[in-house]
Amino acid sequence: MTLLCASADEAVSGIADGSTVLVGGFGTAGMPFDLIDALIRQGARDLTVVSNNAGNADTGLAALLAAGQVRKVVCSFPRQTDSWVFDELYRSGKIELEVVPQGTLAERMRAAGAGIGGFYTRTGVGTLLSEGKEIRKINGDAYVLELPIVGDVALISAHTADTLGNLVYRKTARNFAPVMATAAATTVVQVRHVVEPGALDPEAVVTPGIYVDRIVRVPS
Repeated sequence: MTLLCASADEAVSGIADGSTVLVGGFGTAGMPFDLIDALIRQGARDLTVVSNNAGNADTGLAALLAAGQVRKVVCSFPRQTDSWVFDELYRSGKIELEVVPQGTLAERMRAAGAGIGGFYTRTGVGTLLSEGKEIRKINGDAYVLELPIVGDVALISAHTADTLGNLVYRKTARNFAPVMATAAATTVVQVRHVVEPGALDPEAVVTPGIYVDRIVRVPS
């Protein structure tokens, strides 16, 4: 059953120290800002955060990093023009980094949700990203074995949910949210609108409510 929470603070309650947290967003598009702010207030530490990038400016994921609550970041794009929070932490040895190619990152989470134990890809073969990983020749080409990324919690944003947890996204704000919702033990979603069952066009539902544990309506 999907729980309709009264606040973002209620939605993130119980996230434990040391959790692996999947955070949706492509830059700021689809970033669950309210849930991240609530997680900062909640205070869970020693987190491993999986996201497309390592935060922008001083808000959202960057604010979580600045609060000292993150031990490791797993992402595709750790650096951009406004990633100064991550840059400073990484250069001073205060945070760990695992770089994963973007398609591989999405597929590793999709594999977790689909119950797939691993997959082979040519992406990263012959680079530092494949060091220490199994390499196999398939039809004469080298492939690297990648393992699923399983989250303890996913924090994602959607446009509209019904009270059963079915989700509809808005354009590019959809990005990583659907695969993250399937890959986490607990999926927490902030939405702009909550409607009654039957109000959503079933053809427009991207994430079925079976994957959603908590939703909270936020005005922003």
